[in-house]
Amino acid sequence: MTSHNFVTTDWLAAHLGEPGLGLIDASWHLPPTGRNGAAEFRAGHIPGAVFFDIDVIADTSSGLPHMLPDPVAFSSAMRKLGLGDGMHFVVYDAHGLFAAARVWWTLRAFGATDVKILVGGLPKWIAEGRPVEEGAAERQPRHFSARLDHSVVASLADVRQALASRAAQVVDARPAERFRGETPEPRAGLKSGHMPGSLNVPFVDIVENGKLKSGEALTATLTAHGVDLARPVITTCGSGVSAAILALAVEEAGGKLAGLYDGSWAEWGGRDDCAVATGPATIP
Repeated sequence: MTSHNFVTTDWLAAHLGEPGLGLIDASWHLPPTGRNGAAEFRAGHIPGAVFFDIDVIADTSSGLPHMLPDPVAFSSAMRKLGLGDGMHFVVYDAHGLFAAARVWWTLRAFGATDVKILVGGLPKWIAEGRPVEEGAAERQPRHFSARLDHSVVASLADVRQALASRAAQVVDARPAERFRGETPEPRAGLKSGHMPGSLNVPFVDIVENGKLKSGEALTATLTAHGVDLARPVITTCGSGVSAAILALAVEEAGGKLAGLYDGSWAEWGGRDDCAVATGPATIP
């Protein structure tokens, strides 16, 4: 699978070491797994990569998980990683396609124009017998001009307006059981269920073997879950990670992304002033 959002392992192997390549390991794991992306990076990563920690490069004062930082903080973090203006960014992760999509979206939100995701990620790279290196990564600092594009970020107010006006579809990437309110949320203190009027496209339905479904299969899956690709879409999930996979899918399928709800259910499900519905999606 290739598109303007992806590169293959063959392409990356041919361009490793080029000075304009900003290779990013975005590996992140759900807390219950007990896995640590930073530790796994030090144990083995694609040569030349740097580790982007979505829990550290974040607004840690918000009380919500891995929220976007402000542009000044993001610029500083990118500089320390040696990722700067004019670079060609390639993002991968240890699952094939998971948090790489979140970093893809984050870079674009802050003005990067050339951002790709490695098809199949680290698992495919390793399965092909390609080289890895150990230890921490060090690159020379580079200046990154961060300018937040608010059009790709949806706020709580934006989501409320979209649900009320139907100007955009709000599509939730959480598992169906959580969307329907049949299982508790993994984060304590959150209500179970979904935003009234939202749709559900579980991210596992659009990813196969660590890769995004492509072509007709992707379009058919989105359509089967009620998504109208002719209308704008706001994506959401538990904490803004799998919502980015869904945002990627909408774009790949030719749809119009109206924003990713950064607060997602971590914000909505923790507020008393946000209505919650249970059961399957119901659109008036």
